[in-house]
Amino acid sequence: MILSVVVISYNTKELTKQTLQSIFDKKIYNYTYEVIVVDNASTDGSIEMLKKEFPQVKLILSDKNLGFSKGNNLAIKQSQGQYILLLNSDTVIIDDCLEKSIRYMEKHKSVGALGCKVLLSNGELDHACKRGFPTPEASLYYMLKMDKLFPESTKFGQYTLNYLSQDEINEVDSVTGAFMMVRREAFDQVGLLDEDFFMYGEDIDWCYRIKTAGWKIIYFPESKIIHYKGGSSKKKRWKVMYEFHRAMYLFYHKHYAKKYNFAITLAVYLGISIKLALSLIINVGRRRE
Repeated sequence: MILSVVVISYNTKELTKQTLQSIFDKKIYNYTYEVIVVDNASTDGSIEMLKKEFPQVKLILSDKNLGFSKGNNLAIKQSQGQYILLLNSDTVIIDDCLEKSIRYMEKHKSVGALGCKVLLSNGELDHACKRGFPTPEASLYYMLKMDKLFPESTKFGQYTLNYLSQDEINEVDSVTGAFMMVRREAFDQVGLLDEDFFMYGEDIDWCYRIKTAGWKIIYFPESKIIHYKGGSSKKKRWKVMYEFHRAMYLFYHKHYAKKYNFAITLAVYLGISIKLALSLIINVGRRRE
């Protein structure tokens, strides 16, 4: 088995159908593959649709919403491919995306994880597809929007990597879990996704561990997908905001807290708390409009 495609489904019936069709509509691949779908207790008819229209899929049913990490881990434990692809249920594979990605990793044995060019539905780049690690310095410049004021600056663009062309292959720190192809040997070395992360941060945490283990993380724009962002997360804004900011705390606490002094750590935690509070206030204001 060359490739294991892992998709998490949660009340995204039509989007999940679209994602799977983009895989299966191409009838002939030059490699063996499997598609594993984990359904996180959908109530919108997703399970019935999957059973009826995609019987070739290996379907794992959960009786509750396990989140992204736990859901993916269920599938990864059963996967057999030399490469494991995390693929969001709100994406569409474009052309020969999978073949190109596999060919690149076959030729470059030092690559532990690869991400493609991710386009939003409006045609713009989803900047999460190529990122630096969110160190305190990088995060500060990002929050102050210094990367937008000085888009060519390597210093101010440490997190967004704006200075890197979106059309050129580059080694980066992190790619997005919407499309992340991981080499089996790298996975065997670093293990499963960290289940402390519910729906954000697990991808950058996995990349951090893979890179720390000595593997390269590659942004590969010759492969492309469309990401209809936020398919299942739009339904629970409060939960989404909380988990987004909790992921910031978890990542910093896990990888950076021991590397920085107390003052910097306190400033980071306060910054995350203030950012969460402001996000909640802004969201309340929008709901009242």
